Amino acid sequence: MTKPAFIFDMDGTIVDNMAFHTESWLAFFARRGKTYDPDAFFRETAGAQGREILRERLGPDIPDDEIAVLAQEKDVLYREIYGPHRGAIQGFEAFVASARAQGVRLAVATSAPPANIVFTLDELDLRRHFDAVVGAADVARGKPHPDVFLKAAEKLGVPPADCIVFEDAPMGVEAARRAGMRAVVITTTLPAEAFREFDNVVRIVEHYEELNVGDLLGTP
Repeated sequence: MTKPAFIFDMDGTIVDNMAFHTESWLAFFARRGKTYDPDAFFRETAGAQGREILRERLGPDIPDDEIAVLAQEKDVLYREIYGPHRGAIQGFEAFVASARAQGVRLAVATSAPPANIVFTLDELDLRRHFDAVVGAADVARGKPHPDVFLKAAEKLGVPPADCIVFEDAPMGVEAARRAGMRAVVITTTLPAEAFREFDNVVRIVEHYEELNVGDLLGTP
């Protein structure tokens, strides 16, 4: 096996922001008279693209241009709410610096739209760590479909079996499984028990200071 590549989900995995995404979604739907349980909403939607969430909750017949306007409204809410709290998860930058020093190729594979990728990776100066970034605009389907992870592996030039995905949500871990990739879980939003059913999970940790690049490179 060649040296693995590391592919990182962004929301909830590079930054601890999923609670803010849920808050902004609930505020968006409240404007339309719809209320949801926050925990159930997260479990049902984490990893899906915004347009997929909108069609699921508002109906499949809404024109694409209207979906785009609605998605933008929600994302403006999210950036307003999360903006003052932005920051990488504990140990992340040291971990990816160590990985790069050991020759590991790095990518981001996220369901986020371009504006939110800029908001996180560029405004926090994190894009410099990565060889490739793949987002919602680059693939047709969100997680749990494997498209975004397979596209990232393609861009890195690394076989899927040699990629390790970093995720915080079950739908993301399932997407990694369907892509034939192992996964490391960061428990920013759900406890370890939520991932016990996945046979592709090789580590479950609270943050990156609990991980060692060398150990992961030797993970079968």
